[in-house]
Amino acid sequence: MAPVAVAVAPAAHIFDKPVQATVFTAPTPTPTPTPVASSSSSSRPHGALTSGQLEPDHTQLIPYESFPKEITGPTVWTKEEYYGDESKWKWQWNAEQIQLLEQAYTAFEQKNLSLTEVNQDNFPLPPAITTFLLEIREFIVNGPGFVLIQGLPVDQWSVVKSSAIYLAIGSIVGVPISQNAKGHILGHVKDLGNDPTQIHKVRIYTTTARQFFHTDCADVVGLLCLHKAKEGGESDVVSAHAVWNTLQRERPDIAKLLAEPNWYFDRKGEVSDGQKPWIQKAIFYYTDGKVNSHYDPYYIRSIGRFVESGQIPGHTPEQLEAIQVLEETAQRLALHMVLAVGDIQFAGETHVFHARTAYVDHLPPLPRRHLLRLWLATPESEGGWKRPYPDSAAPKRGGIQVNGQRETCPLDAE
Repeated sequence: MAPVAVAVAPAAHIFDKPVQATVFTAPTPTPTPTPVASSSSSSRPHGALTSGQLEPDHTQLIPYESFPKEITGPTVWTKEEYYGDESKWKWQWNAEQIQLLEQAYTAFEQKNLSLTEVNQDNFPLPPAITTFLLEIREFIVNGPGFVLIQGLPVDQWSVVKSSAIYLAIGSIVGVPISQNAKGHILGHVKDLGNDPTQIHKVRIYTTTARQFFHTDCADVVGLLCLHKAKEGGESDVVSAHAVWNTLQRERPDIAKLLAEPNWYFDRKGEVSDGQKPWIQKAIFYYTDGKVNSHYDPYYIRSIGRFVESGQIPGHTPEQLEAIQVLEETAQRLALHMVLAVGDIQFAGETHVFHARTAYVDHLPPLPRRHLLRLWLATPESEGGWKRPYPDSAAPKRGGIQVNGQRETCPLDAE
């Protein structure tokens, strides 16, 4: 596989008012490597709501001066080492594993349960599968942070069967959490004809537009390809730690800006009672000896209406440049991959940024591009990274939760 050049798109210049710097101090934590523990249903209360989008606990924030100048270890990687040996990041289901997955599905189907009830108790997977997935989970959580698992025969399965098996696979890697105001724990990445320029109210995954490098509101994001686009819709991943190291060498002024909690993120109307319609936070954090990140430029770029109404300040020209340089650096370092039908991509959102190229869909009667998406939490109790948020220890941390909306699993995009 040869590297694919990607054109750099300019950032939108909508940040027109200065942001006052916040001064914060905290002790530097002692690094404590935490191996991933085996996932356990006992630590996952069934029926619990997703925590949702929260502002960080500012008393836990570490100043930029205490961040490492260079991150080392398996979370730092270059695209060249993976283009040279795809076996490092590609796994393959074998015939025995497929048969075991189908047998597990048959047992679940006989229980007459809904997709929202897929969990390790109701849809147990045999040791040959769980061992395979726990190895992958360790690779995602504490290693390079991305994998491609090839070969699920979804073209031979119904959407219900594909969805149930995918949810069961995801339940080993993490805890499925809500992805939007409708409570979707099974998401559908599919064009709904929405206008991608209306970024203050449109989630870009419901359009054909390019998605710039970002993370989702989860610890791990999974994508299962049901149907490919006619053209485009391909994936890019990059080590956020390699990006950090590059910025520290080339533009430490930008690294410093990204580590300060002076960034406003739009909630895009997915707001519970009593919440502000935006969140103020940093893009890079240093917690428990680990640098982790949470970033989506579309949520930063869509705050214009709040700035215009005087509710919050805009972002400074320096911040505007920072997200432009962040995108350009990620593009320069990224690995490009193509998902075939039946492929699952998992990416660890604590230390990997991912992106998607724009795409053109097939015309009817051919099916449109369609991926099933999971957002997964990796609880601290199971070896997940500590994060500077009030819900860090919760089993279903992160995600998007609006009031008491219960979990849903639609079988198509809505």
